[in-house]
Amino acid sequence: MTKSIVIVATSASELSGHPTGLWIEEMAAPYYKFKDAGYDIVISSPRGGPIPIDAASMGKDFFTEASKKFMHDGEAFGKLSHSVPISSVDVSAVDAIFFCGGHGTCVDFVDDVSVKSTIESLYGSGKVVAAVCHGPTCLVQCTKEDGTPLVQGLTVAAFTDKEEEMVQLAEKVPFLLEAKLKEQGCKFESADPWSSKVCVDGKLVTGQNPQSSEACADAVIEIIGKC
Repeated sequence: MTKSIVIVATSASELSGHPTGLWIEEMAAPYYKFKDAGYDIVISSPRGGPIPIDAASMGKDFFTEASKKFMHDGEAFGKLSHSVPISSVDVSAVDAIFFCGGHGTCVDFVDDVSVKSTIESLYGSGKVVAAVCHGPTCLVQCTKEDGTPLVQGLTVAAFTDKEEEMVQLAEKVPFLLEAKLKEQGCKFESADPWSSKVCVDGKLVTGQNPQSSEACADAVIEIIGKC
């Protein structure tokens, strides 16, 4: 049976006056990893419709080959332009969900009822939940069945406080993601800034930054392959 994955990106194009959106590498690289693995792919967002792209992610030093391929791929870009609202995703038909980053997530992954319920439902039913860079912002509002934070006691990676300071947006984000996850009782692990780092704890897969997006997707594929 063909496996199905939902890749979720932000709907927000601005963070406290700072232009932002999806960091395109974190959509493009996993998209092609999952496509090559033969998965059915749904691209989703909190609001649905066109997903804004952070222009900085298409800058000379960050515009990866996967990103360039995605931007010229009619099928892929069509899915990005007509994303499915996460509230309409049939979680019973999904094998995994993958949350991309970009600073837009600091706006609409923080406190979204549909994001929360989708994650809790999938995680609670033993499906794979993955998130990379600022994508793990989506985990902060989530709890286990006993009411404790979903990440409590789990090994997690995410965009580090040091990396946030390096991109000079620490004053604009609602909270520093590393600090917040640690506050919720996770075992936070990180590599040097801009180095690939992925943590796998059961069915939760998390990656530190854009450099971790491919390895994060590979980890999801490996877990699903064992199911």
